[in-house]
Order: sequence, then C-alpha cells, then structure tokens
Amino acid sequence: MFRSKVISFLLLIVILVTACTPQAVAATVPVEQGSAPAVAPVEPVTLTVLTAASLTESFTELGETFEAANPGVTVEFSFAGSQELAQQLAQGAEADVFASASKKYMDAVVESRRVDADASKVFVKNRLVVIFPKDNPADLTELKDLAKFGLKLDLADESVPVGKYSLEFLDKASADSAFGPQFKDNVLANVVSYETSVKAVVAKVSLGEADAGIVYVTDITADAAEKVGKLDIPDALNTIASYPIAPIADSKNAELAQAFVDLILSPEGQQVMEKYNFIPVVEGSQ
Repeated sequence: MFRSKVISFLLLIVILVTACTPQAVAATVPVEQGSAPAVAPVEPVTLTVLTAASLTESFTELGETFEAANPGVTVEFSFAGSQELAQQLAQGAEADVFASASKKYMDAVVESRRVDADASKVFVKNRLVVIFPKDNPADLTELKDLAKFGLKLDLADESVPVGKYSLEFLDKASADSAFGPQFKDNVLANVVSYETSVKAVVAKVSLGEADAGIVYVTDITADAAEKVGKLDIPDALNTIASYPIAPIADSKNAELAQAFVDLILSPEGQQVMEKYNFIPVVEGSQ
C-alpha cells in the first residue's frame, strides 16, 4: 500500500513538472489577420544591351522604362559603333540584345551565330544631315560648300555605318550635275579626321575642332542644338539608314531579352524613338 502511494506521488510530480515546462517556440510566426503576405525578394538581374552610339538618348530612356516595369532588372548599355559591337560579339562577348545602325553588322552577328537569322527586326530608320559649329566659321550656306578649299571636315570612318552612308551621299552628289564629278574627291580632301563613332563627330564639331561633319539628324539632341547648326540633305542624295534589333541567341536572360526587344517594337517604344527624331516603322517590317 505504501509503495503504491509513493509511485502515485512520483507520477504526480512528473506530471506537474511537464506541465510547467515552456513549450518550443514555433519556427514560423503566423501572419496577422489582414496583413499583406510576405513577398520573396526579387533576385537582381543585369540585362546587357549592345547598342549603336546614335541610340544613346532614346535607349537610355527606354531602359529606364523597362527597369520600372521589371523590378530587380538593371539594363546595362554598351554604346559604340555598330562595327565595334559586332566584333565584340564575334569574339564571344556576353550580351542579351544587339541593336545596330546597319543591317550589314547585324548580318555579321548572324554569321557568327550569336543571333538567329529570323530574330532580327528593323525597328526605326534614320537620315543624314550636315552639322557645323554655331558660329559657322567656314560660312557654310549650302551642301556645295563642303568642297570649299581649306574647310576642315570631320567624318565617321567608313567602317562605321554613318561613315559608309556619308560616302554614299558623296557618290550620289558627284553623279548630280549640280555638284559635278569632282565633288566627292574635293570634299574628301578636306577631311581632317575619321572617327570610330558618330558621337565623336558631333563632339568635335560642337567643340569647333572641325568646320563641318556628317551625322544622323537624331544626333542633334537638345544639348547639341545649342552648339551646332545644320544643312539638310535632300532625299534624292540621302541614305535612309535601317536599324535592326535582335535578342542574342545564347542570352542567359532569354525571356527578358525578348521582352526588351518587344518594348522597342511596341507603340510605346516607337513613340519614344519618334520623340528623338527617328523614323518609326511598323513592327516586324524589314
């Protein structure tokens, strides 16, 4: 009897001790009624876009638009001559999107298998214009004045799309009786420098290091317009440049790359391009 009472007493003590021991805290804290559910942080992603220098202002704005619509994404641009960017891609540079000022260099990237042949789309067009410093030291009043003896002319190199288009303009003018067959040779005799990008031409003319240069009309930005004047080149002598864009075939961010291309081709993207004086095109036109 005594033994049974002792055992009962010990069991009672065990029960009391267990009841008084604090329970383990739950690993997760329940969300209060009505509060917003926790959202996993977005993993940062960098989208690399290799872009013709003449697209600097327009693509910078569209890059900001894309980032705002895609939290966690940073659009990193590399602005340079299309020929330089195509060479980088051929040598294996990592990128997600390529936008060229010339079909020639997009074709080169297709040949190097960095872009699928059917992925390239023309998204805008552009046109040439002659610029000169605001004080017009060479007293330019018409296109014929580019052949004036002693004029200092700055052009983009022939390997740069705008440089090639500039030579095409000179060829057309030389075939026009209003200019004469020696026009191209006389103009090229005035060249003091050949640049690797159109922005370099704008910079040198703006600084007065050259009396004139040939660039895209889109390069006369609000800032540049305060420093340079212009002479229009008529359509018959001009070259209308087509700009293709494509996602890189081996992009590590394929969906985002295509989404960026889609933005450029969208009505919103086309409106931005038009704001910067590009000639918009219908989506997918070639």
